[in-house]
Amino acid sequence: MATLLLRLAAPLQSYGTGSKFEIRKTDALPSKSALIGLLAAALGRRRDSDLQDLNALRFGVRADLPGEVTYDFQMARLVRKKRTGDDVVPYITYRYYIQDGIFLVGFESEDMAFLRELDEAMHHPVFHLFLGRKSYVPTPPISLGVRDLSLEDALRQEAWLVPDWRQSRADRHLLLQFESTEGTAVDGLRRDHAVSFDPAQRLYADRAVYQDMMTIDAAKPTNEDTEHDIFAALEEEESCT
Repeated sequence: MATLLLRLAAPLQSYGTGSKFEIRKTDALPSKSALIGLLAAALGRRRDSDLQDLNALRFGVRADLPGEVTYDFQMARLVRKKRTGDDVVPYITYRYYIQDGIFLVGFESEDMAFLRELDEAMHHPVFHLFLGRKSYVPTPPISLGVRDLSLEDALRQEAWLVPDWRQSRADRHLLLQFESTEGTAVDGLRRDHAVSFDPAQRLYADRAVYQDMMTIDAAKPTNEDTEHDIFAALEEEESCT
């Protein structure tokens, strides 16, 4: 088995799997359907494309920095009241999102060539990449490459993605969530198996998952180059003048 690792970091992310209309909530962890959409966009696939090969990939996620779930409201348009037809009122939606989160996600497969194709596509995407909503653009790097490891081992062994300047306030107890397979535990279901992204008939199904925890050793090396600290750079520049 091999695993493609992706780093998801952005000021805002959103992964809604069940909410619609006025209240658009987000899950606390990235959804498989959102990440399948990300891979499909990188490959240049259309919304009505077959997703069978992407859905066959086993999915897992590690919450390196869970971020904060918060919300704002947007006035989408003005609508008329149904009863009178005269009064115009604003149509307000409440949108939840993850603020300042960092996640490590993995896709496991026996097909190393396909994983390498996906890795290349993430470095040179055909379509615009976003994390749940079109305005939520991920910070680079996104793809961390392919590891010759199982999904569980890859997510456990990869260096912590939280940059040094944020580690003192970050929780070192990390939540992991894996797609269940035959012989593994089942802790719950997530409705994030994308059957179709076709706008005419979007379909999603339940997916069994199980969860675990791990603790980051204080002495364990981290991935220092995953985020740029602008304030440290300014301090260094001032010390040189």
